[in-house]
Amino acid sequence: MKKLEKIRNFCIIAHVDHGKSTLADRIIQVTDTVKRREFRDQFLDNMDLERERGITIKSSAVRIKYRAKDDRTYLLNLIDTPGHVDFSYEVSKSIAACEGALLLVDAVQGVEAQTIANLYLAMEHDLQIIPIINKIDLKNARIKEIKRQMKDILGVDDSDIILISAKEDIGTEDVLEGIVKRIPPPSGSRKQPLQALIFDSTYDTYRGVIVYVRVVSGYLRAGMRVEMMNRHTRYEVKEVGVFTPAEQTMDELECGQVGYIVCNIKEAKEVVVGDTITDLANPAEEPLPGYKRVKPMVYSGMYPVSNEDYEDLKDAMEKMRLSDPSFIYEPETSAALGFGFRCGFLGLLHMEIIQERLEREFGLDLIVSSPSVNYKVKLLHGELLEIDNPTKYPDGERIEYVDEPFVKCYIIAPSESIGAIMKLCENRRGEFVSTQYLDPGKAQLTYNLPLSEIIVNFYDKIKSSTKGYGSLDYELIGYRKSDIVKLEILINGVPCDALSCIVYRGKARKKGMELVKKLRETIPRHMFKIAVQAAVGGNVLAREDISALKKHVTGKCYGGDITRKRKLWEKQKEGKKKMRRIGKVDVPKEAFLKAMRVA
Repeated sequence: MKKLEKIRNFCIIAHVDHGKSTLADRIIQVTDTVKRREFRDQFLDNMDLERERGITIKSSAVRIKYRAKDDRTYLLNLIDTPGHVDFSYEVSKSIAACEGALLLVDAVQGVEAQTIANLYLAMEHDLQIIPIINKIDLKNARIKEIKRQMKDILGVDDSDIILISAKEDIGTEDVLEGIVKRIPPPSGSRKQPLQALIFDSTYDTYRGVIVYVRVVSGYLRAGMRVEMMNRHTRYEVKEVGVFTPAEQTMDELECGQVGYIVCNIKEAKEVVVGDTITDLANPAEEPLPGYKRVKPMVYSGMYPVSNEDYEDLKDAMEKMRLSDPSFIYEPETSAALGFGFRCGFLGLLHMEIIQERLEREFGLDLIVSSPSVNYKVKLLHGELLEIDNPTKYPDGERIEYVDEPFVKCYIIAPSESIGAIMKLCENRRGEFVSTQYLDPGKAQLTYNLPLSEIIVNFYDKIKSSTKGYGSLDYELIGYRKSDIVKLEILINGVPCDALSCIVYRGKARKKGMELVKKLRETIPRHMFKIAVQAAVGGNVLAREDISALKKHVTGKCYGGDITRKRKLWEKQKEGKKKMRRIGKVDVPKEAFLKAMRVA
């Protein structure tokens, strides 16, 4: 039996919280990949953040040896993937390195929005799908209904579905046998020129960039001179290895295998996910297809609390981009916050995760400005601008029209929550498209919505409206003309660019009132009165005042002539006027965080 025929590369795809990480844990345990004393739950979730939130953020790879019922030992390369809509890019990277996918569906919640999205993604790459119903041990498991859902919605045959409980280790052996029998071995040949796909990377302080690769043809060995075909950079391979799941050095990575290489690459930006590695001595004619370039959907400014940390933030962002190519950034300056970066994200959760990782992993303290989307602004003299930053938004009298990005949202929810979901979508300028009943108790609502309306709190509102059973997936469908304005926040008459935002005119007053109210609650009182205003084009829409701290200037005057007290009060009054004129207001970090949460 050829070595290639003993290899199986597969990933686990599912909606968030359907049990991907738990199934990965059971597979690792059943195959004795990790010693019992070293095992812990969520084994492939390496970040503290993943373990705390109970979600997978980064894809992880592990090599597993499995002795099948036919007495042959197979090498299984498992790639665990995230389930949240914001991390679909991580899923697409993993899928490109595999031949098969385990499609996991919860026995209670059934088919969800991301289940369908991830299935289509896998089918685009011609992956062999193994459908699995998880959590069959639960008392309220609806196995018959879920089977019918999978047949009707996903086009899955009844006989192909494997029933398991990853938590209770029921059916894990059936899954492993299914992987061996139903997922094809990798194609390619050791004799062909080297083609290795870079599907991820990480940074090590001592060894530089560690590149995660899937060898499609040829082989990789330490000492080889290689070239990255898209960037045309050349290196010598210092080390090759596999994940067991700890890094284990090998003599070579063979055709069809998944592993890592180290080439003493010091600069994080030299490695691009989706690039192809080839052998300089016997180069391939053309690179592998790689990945579709992902475009950020949400933009925000990130600034260090202390300007001295700017260079540290720059280095941290370079390393963050290495492990997450969907995150982009460029330098920008704010009058209120100093030097920082304008960053692009796939969604609000993605933004929160990046911020938290930068603060935890690199010891930074950051301020994040209000999130925005990318608008297309046509000026009267014909110029077309793309604006994702409120500070660059032109004056209203110069604008001919503004195009706003729209998305098609697929919301799967219990039938009794349909009214609440429809009201939520209509309040956010949604345009109804269709309702499709997946079964008597579950429906899929489709709405066209402005992207700006779903980036803040929309997913949370769906969850609360459906008692946690709702799910969301969306895709960009293009741009439409909208009445968009810049909402400025003024603190004592001075615009604060980091708190300003671009909004729909019909919602400007409401958002302005909410913003100034939040700021009144979070900005501490000063020795002078502070006026917080929201304005559009010079017209003030909302105002809140923060009263001055009172100092008891006559505290030391006991009795005596009242004129002395009056003189002190007049002097204090004059001093406060002066302070109001030249005083600088300290806006705490919490104010920016609260402003960011105003939908």
